[in-house]
Amino acid sequence: PYYIDLNQNLFLQASLHSSDKDLMLFVDSCVASPDPHDFNTLTYDIIKSGCVRDSSFATFYSPYSHLARFKFNAFEFINRHTSVYLKCELDVCRRRDYSSRCYQGCISRSKRDTSS
Repeated sequence: PYYIDLNQNLFLQASLHSSDKDLMLFVDSCVASPDPHDFNTLTYDIIKSGCVRDSSFATFYSPYSHLARFKFNAFEFINRHTSVYLKCELDVCRRRDYSSRCYQGCISRSKRDTSS
């Protein structure tokens, strides 16, 4: 476990280990849960489909495309759970492939038309 105070900045870094230097990482989703085995029942989205859901979330520049650096403020679930678990999904793309997921950014689903 990693112990941190409430509202303290939590800095994270993900790295891709590959000999291909033309690959890059994109943070697509990060979700928190008080249960390490259940990321569906009680959750909190920090970033979802590339769209920031937590105002304290920020990405940081990295001189290396194989690193993704980001942060958010530590929080707790209302029911006073003792731990918060994090699950993040990252995409691996080819650098300068502007049609890839890494260059699309936030993808918000469009709402369905409710007309007849």
